Amino acid sequence: MTKNVHTLDVQVLDEYLKSEIDDFKGILESKKFNTGQSNPTYLLNSGEKKYVLRKKPPGKLLPSAHAVDREYRVMKALSNSSVPVPKMLHLCEDDSIIGTIFYLMEFVEGRIFWDPTLPEVNKEQRREIYEETNRTLAALHQIDIKKLNLETFGKPGNYFERQVNRWIQQYRAAETSQYKEVESLIVWLGKNMPKDDGMVSIVHGDYRLYNMIFDPKETQILAVLDWELSTLGHPYADLAYQCMSWYVPKIGITPGLLDADTVTLGIPSEEEYVKSYCQKMGISSIPNWSFYLAFGFFRLAGIAQGVYKRSLQGNASADNAKDIGAVVPILGKIAMSIIKKNN
Repeated sequence: MTKNVHTLDVQVLDEYLKSEIDDFKGILESKKFNTGQSNPTYLLNSGEKKYVLRKKPPGKLLPSAHAVDREYRVMKALSNSSVPVPKMLHLCEDDSIIGTIFYLMEFVEGRIFWDPTLPEVNKEQRREIYEETNRTLAALHQIDIKKLNLETFGKPGNYFERQVNRWIQQYRAAETSQYKEVESLIVWLGKNMPKDDGMVSIVHGDYRLYNMIFDPKETQILAVLDWELSTLGHPYADLAYQCMSWYVPKIGITPGLLDADTVTLGIPSEEEYVKSYCQKMGISSIPNWSFYLAFGFFRLAGIAQGVYKRSLQGNASADNAKDIGAVVPILGKIAMSIIKKNN
């Protein structure tokens, strides 16, 4: 029988955490979350408290991927800021303990909304939830980087040029088939790179609704999760990445808003959402918007391709990882349709 590559050695982990964390009482139960396509994540129950452990996946990994140490660093820095994050407890960079580096954080009790149409709440709450995500994103992009000692968290300047090149490399490293739409998208991005406007902020990298924990009853965000792709970069990358939902149909693992009656649901349109963000940031509009959207779709295609490649190698984190391969050409097709519509 093949051993599960994501099984934790609970006894070793228990002894280690007791030695490193003063009030840690021991692990009574360990359970892996089924969600999350990248870094395996576990709920640890000590009886008195609950913790979340997040680690790199085992096996051969793509260069610079699965940076749980970067996740820990940025969330630790944001702990007393206007952006809510879980409390960071410990970073272990010794991969001999459980096979990879990992960090431990507090467990935040609350709601996660997986479907952007928000069927669990009413019309008024839907609008409030989207406004809360908008407010939090603008707050993140206005964080004083120097004040949080994050000047070295990424390279300032030429963000999109560097990111396009990086994701082409990541995509090629994980490529299993060639898709016409994705190849056309890669060419278009290279030819339509906007000039660097000097804007630099912390970018989350995967700012989507299901990476946030909301209050059990209210529409307040209690914690923003999954900072693996965070860096210093251009704020429009985050905004466009979230706005991709308005272009995606409800297809399996990538539920979107394209076919939804957003007016009846109480969900803002993409135009309204971008306008609200611009008002908070003190800007009038965003030029080259189709480029930022197209880049977002390409990066998501690169992420999906990486997850699919890991599933073929047997070290993907989520059970439905093999299904993600089919999404890659669809993302390329959507991006090219946006480009053709707006150019």
